[in-house]
Amino acid sequence: MKKGQGKLTLAAPKRAVDGTPNGPPHDGDGQPLTVIVQDAPGYNSWPFVQGLGGALVCAYSRGREHSITETCRGVYARVSWDEGRHWQPETAVVNTAEAAESAIGKGLDDNGAMLLWVRCIGASWHHDLYRSRDGVAFERIATLRPSPMPMQITDILPLPGIGLLSLWFSGNYHNQPENSWGTLISHDNGRTWLQTVVEDGLWKQDWPTEPSCVHLGEGRLLAVARSERRDDGGGSRQFQLQSEDGGKTWRKFATNIGDVCESTPSLLLDGKGGLLYNYYYHRGAGLLKRRVALAERLWDTPSAWPDPEILCHGSADAHHAGNVNTCAWGGLHACAFYSGTPLQTNVHVAFAAPAMAARETDIKTES
Repeated sequence: MKKGQGKLTLAAPKRAVDGTPNGPPHDGDGQPLTVIVQDAPGYNSWPFVQGLGGALVCAYSRGREHSITETCRGVYARVSWDEGRHWQPETAVVNTAEAAESAIGKGLDDNGAMLLWVRCIGASWHHDLYRSRDGVAFERIATLRPSPMPMQITDILPLPGIGLLSLWFSGNYHNQPENSWGTLISHDNGRTWLQTVVEDGLWKQDWPTEPSCVHLGEGRLLAVARSERRDDGGGSRQFQLQSEDGGKTWRKFATNIGDVCESTPSLLLDGKGGLLYNYYYHRGAGLLKRRVALAERLWDTPSAWPDPEILCHGSADAHHAGNVNTCAWGGLHACAFYSGTPLQTNVHVAFAAPAMAARETDIKTES
């Protein structure tokens, strides 16, 4: 990408003989752009991407439409060993006839194995946690039925001296004071989890959903969460959540990130340079974006997020695109998202180069 260039077109990758993408597409300067991970017939959606040793694993779910309750929906995964050029045949993580299963969060355990949260909706609503050492074989290691029952349990974050942390949120998207969020902590590498409620009785406009969290050190946690408020007048803002005690207590702020429409954030922290990346998909506009800032600059200053960069274009068809999930891998940032139409969506991974520096001069406070 040329200096100052901020827009990348979502290219249609060439196909190998076996039908898999044949190498990450590049722009004229050799920067990798996007690959199609899965375009099988159906609603391929809500992907999660994780580096696992030398492999890149992408997990996602597939059904017939944008629905979390259709029992035909199952969870699948594909693995790439060559920087996204080719993807191994799809493997089924879980697809039962009696429940709708969706991937909802990922991470690594203390031994470097991949963990994957799966939401199961059938006769009973519960969440299963799967472990994989190769991205192909997945073993269920835990089943959770917390109260309140989470709509989603998000990505898993290791906390030194504490264990594994996931944030969760619960509610039914009605405009009533019945929504909540909080933490789940495991002290035994994912086998059991302790639930804590941080806030409950929230109205929809005050409810932080689908949060992504990073550890800044010394017990400081910073998360960004999606807003379910849909306001064409610009009232929707992503939330910023902060904890100074390893997740025991939290403060909630509204950010200056308003170019969103039910946009799920995904954070990456550059531990050496101190840069914090917020990747999100601007639904309706069909744009994959990111904002980059020094993490320390953002602490207690949620309005200090700089202007966004546009990374690539996808579908602008309302809810039939979005839900970015990222990981740092191979010197790049792998960004999984889905994009398509009401009856056919595909899973993509876009590869973005890390920023050289924060765009501090671009900081604006939106009102």
